[in-house]
Amino acid sequence: MTTMSSAEHTRRDFLYIATGAVGAVGAAAVTWPLISQMNPDASTVAAGAPIEVDLAPVAEGQVIKVFWRGKPIFINHRSKKEIDDARNVNVGSLPDPEPDQQRVKSGKDEWLVLIGICTHLGCIPIAHQGSYNGYFCPCHGSVYDTSGRIRSGPAPTNLPLPPYEFVSDTKIRIG
Repeated sequence: MTTMSSAEHTRRDFLYIATGAVGAVGAAAVTWPLISQMNPDASTVAAGAPIEVDLAPVAEGQVIKVFWRGKPIFINHRSKKEIDDARNVNVGSLPDPEPDQQRVKSGKDEWLVLIGICTHLGCIPIAHQGSYNGYFCPCHGSVYDTSGRIRSGPAPTNLPLPPYEFVSDTKIRIG
């Protein structure tokens, strides 16, 4: 008569192990998409990421437009005359009083970085236009000066400033 030892493997042991392995793989296959769908979309991650802009090719007097978080950002390489015009304004006479020095980084007065969205109804102003040669919103007539401050029209506040910093003499990081 043959007796079976408990040390020998049987078909039943194999079936238990195989069933457990298939169950573990099945549980992982169900859990993975559930967890993965909770991550943000790649375009969402990219939209909120900081961007770096090289300022070296921007000529004096030129305004470039880049996009950050889906918003137009105006980067203006201001001339000495534009800076002087912005600084020689009686700040108390402005609808939203703010000195030009607070709208630029110290030592980098020639670079003005603005969110290019009119504060009235969200239109995109045009650079080097209007009575003050700053920004003009053609939709409803808001006029901004060379520092992006509201001078006339229905806009209630100045053009907003995005968070930015200089990472070198010719490069900025927005965001």
